[in-house]
Formats: sequence, C-alpha cells, structure tokens
Amino acid sequence: MPGLCRSDPNNEGAAAPGPSSSERRTFNSTARLRTDSVKKSRPLFPWFGMDIGGTLVKLVYFEPKDITAEEEQEEVENLKSIRRYLTLNTAYGKTGIRDVHLELKDLTLCGRTGNLHFIRFPTQDLPVFLQMGRDKHFSSLHTTLCATGGGPTSLKLHKLDELECLIRGVLYIDSVMPRECYYFENPTDPDHCVERPYPLENPYPMLLVNIGSGVSILAVYSENNYKRVTGTSLGGGTFLGLCCLLTGCSSFEDALEMASEGESTRVDKLVRDIYGGDYERFGLPGWAVASSFGNMMSKEKRETVSKADLARATLVTITNNIGSITRMCALNENIERVVFVGNFLRVNTLSMKLLAYAMDYWSKGQLKALFLRHEGYFGAVGALLELLHSS
Repeated sequence: MPGLCRSDPNNEGAAAPGPSSSERRTFNSTARLRTDSVKKSRPLFPWFGMDIGGTLVKLVYFEPKDITAEEEQEEVENLKSIRRYLTLNTAYGKTGIRDVHLELKDLTLCGRTGNLHFIRFPTQDLPVFLQMGRDKHFSSLHTTLCATGGGPTSLKLHKLDELECLIRGVLYIDSVMPRECYYFENPTDPDHCVERPYPLENPYPMLLVNIGSGVSILAVYSENNYKRVTGTSLGGGTFLGLCCLLTGCSSFEDALEMASEGESTRVDKLVRDIYGGDYERFGLPGWAVASSFGNMMSKEKRETVSKADLARATLVTITNNIGSITRMCALNENIERVVFVGNFLRVNTLSMKLLAYAMDYWSKGQLKALFLRHEGYFGAVGALLELLHSS
C-alpha cells in the first residue's frame, strides 16, 4: 500500500560493493540523513485513527513494539500510561471493548513495527472516552487525532472524508491480512453452506456496501475513482431501534440472540400465503416474503408471536431490503463483485448468509457476496493511514 510515509526506510543501507573510506563516510552520512528524514516525517506517538459512527465509535491504535532503550527513556509518562491502559485491558469502562481476535501483530507502518489494536464503544458514550483522555492527560501530548464519520464531539479532530477512508482502509487491511475476505459456498443449500476464503487481489470494479446505522453503496473502480451510487436509511440502527421497541432488548447482541431463536414466517406474509404456492408467472417462490410484518395485521396472529419471532422478522426485513437494493445497484452498474462491510455484520452470521443467499438466488449465480473479517473498522484504519501519509 503506497503512501504510508513520505520516506521509504526499506531503501536504507543499499551500498555498492567495496566502497572506499570516503564513500563509506558519504554513505553513512546519507543514511543518517535518510533516517532523520523518516523520523521527522513520522507523526509523534500515539498513533490513532477514529471513525465516529451513528451507533458506534471505532478506534484503531498502533502500539509500537520496536521502542529503543533511548526512546523508552525519553517517552513521557503520559504516553506510557496511555499505551499500558489500551494494551493491557480488553474492556474500558462498561461499554468499551477491544476486539482482541482482530489484532494485527508485527505490522510495519511508516518504518515502525508494532501491533494494531481495534477498539469500539457506543457513540453515546463518547463523553466517557473524552473524560478518559482528560484523566490520562491526552491533551498534553503533541499528537493529531484523525477521524472520519459524524457524531457530536467537543474533541479537536482532523476530520477526513468518510468514504475515502473506508475504501483506503479496506484495500490496506486486505493487503496485509491473509484470508481477510471470504464468501459462503453453496449459500442456497443450508446443509452444505460453508465459508471459503476469497483472494481480493484484483478487486476492481467492486460494489462496496457499508452497513452501519444506515447504508451507503459505492461503486469502486480504483482507489481514487469511486462514486456513491445510493443508500438507504434502513440499516443496523433501524434493526436495533425497532428491536428495542418491539422486544425490550437493550443491546445489539441481545437483539441478535433473540433473532437467532425466532421464526420470521410467523410475522411476515409470504407469497404462498397470498397465492397458495409459487407465483410461477413471475418466478416468485412460495417461500419469498410478500409483505414484511404482513401477518401482524391479524389480532389472532399478533397474539401468537414471540419477541424472538419479532426480532427475527426485523432482521430479515432489514437484510432483505439491503440485499434487494444492492442487487439492483449491481445490475445497473454492471458489477458482479459485491463486498459487504460494516458493524451490522459483527457476530451476525444470520444476515451474512441471508445476503449470500439473496445475491446468489436472485442473480442465478451471477453475483457473489463477499465479506471482510474487520467488518466495521475500515474507516478508522483509513483515518490512521491518512495521519501517517500527511505528516
């Protein structure tokens, strides 16, 4: 991934064989200048990238592991405190979580080797994060915090373009993380549906579907050539909000757990409920949803459904809507490679398999739904890369 630092430290030390003393002195001087140049071009630690979403704040933190004894001695106590706090804990307060399973170890960024950590917390708890920063005397450090996304904050940020950071983050993580991208083989056969790796070596063109609180759909032709095709306000925030209203749940995890135990066909009206079977003239199978929540018009049926059924129907409704819009965009843009990202897909295998099924079935095998393991962190990664590139 080009442009992570203005200087390339990997070129240092390439001397011709058998140099004279004068040449060695000249080379050593040049090498020192290059090293100094790299140091000067690097931003000061700590290195963060942040994506402030409508539901979640995603934070990536680069922990240097190649700190020299001299740097250790010079490092201010506030910086050490932040590093220890972020890396020795997996939870922060009541709602902050470090996704340890996503950590990238021994990563080289801007000539430094370290680990990349992935942290998330609800956007509504952003004031708690800001207070933590004040408690750790974050403001005393001469550092820049690059951020993308919206969300209200009093923190002084270097704000970046959300979609540009998203694309850059996707391309970078896929380039350094083996088996980052995957798909579901045989998605229309539940008994033989299995996860398979997918090499995203030549990704263009691709349809990038970012499912967060809402949904944005991008047609990407290169890293710098893309457009937002469309979107929908019915996304992960809609799913959680409706589940809170309908079931009394209080978290995304609770809503998904309920959905996994429910049966949406008790809530939705299907094609067979209207036509007695398939609607063959238009190729609509009897199991297809004709009206989401359509059965809830009946008082008798309302009395028979469970909270789990309502959660499952809500998940199916939101996911089917995203799948339908995505398929039309893929047809209009003539793109067969569809990549789904965003925190709506975190621990949400139900929706991933529904999307894989929908893409495969309705396109007669022409569209492949692809997924990425770092789901909702790509905007934050892109913000971190911009910090390193622009310093």
